[in-house]
Amino acid sequence: MGTQSNFLVSLAKSTGQVDFEAVYRTEMPRVYNFFRYRAGDDQTAEDLTAETFEKAWRHRERYRDDLASFSTWLFTIARRVATDHFRKWRPTLPLHEAEGLSNPQTPEDTAQERTEFARLSALLARLAERERELVALKYGAGLTNRAIARISGLSESNVSTILSRVTHQLRAQLENES
Repeated sequence: MGTQSNFLVSLAKSTGQVDFEAVYRTEMPRVYNFFRYRAGDDQTAEDLTAETFEKAWRHRERYRDDLASFSTWLFTIARRVATDHFRKWRPTLPLHEAEGLSNPQTPEDTAQERTEFARLSALLARLAERERELVALKYGAGLTNRAIARISGLSESNVSTILSRVTHQLRAQLENES
């Protein structure tokens, strides 16, 4: 997906404009999933995704394709948005406000999905900040280890080693809880 957005950016650069609508359609699911892994809830992930794209739009003239791919530039913005968010107090949605929300899934499907997501979120919350961020970039955003290395400033082999260790650790914890 990142390659497609880079192609769109390169194509648009010849005309002097980035097709942000096309880039948004391509990259939004990856950015959203990154935040969903990091924040642990859909509403916060949606808000932070919107903030990331708003900042990218506002600062689009700063993007330089000679320094990084568009996807790397966008996820650098997303990481900064996440850092800013986690420095602040995070309010929660009161239960009485959630009563009117509708969901097309069956109650059983919803309960199962929430249970699994809550379990994963609890395990991710136990990880160190750096490990949680790497997992979110890899599995939430679907980035390659090379892209994660560029974004995080770690070596590609260090990213691979950390992710392998964390994945084994999470699997072992899931098996122990079953």
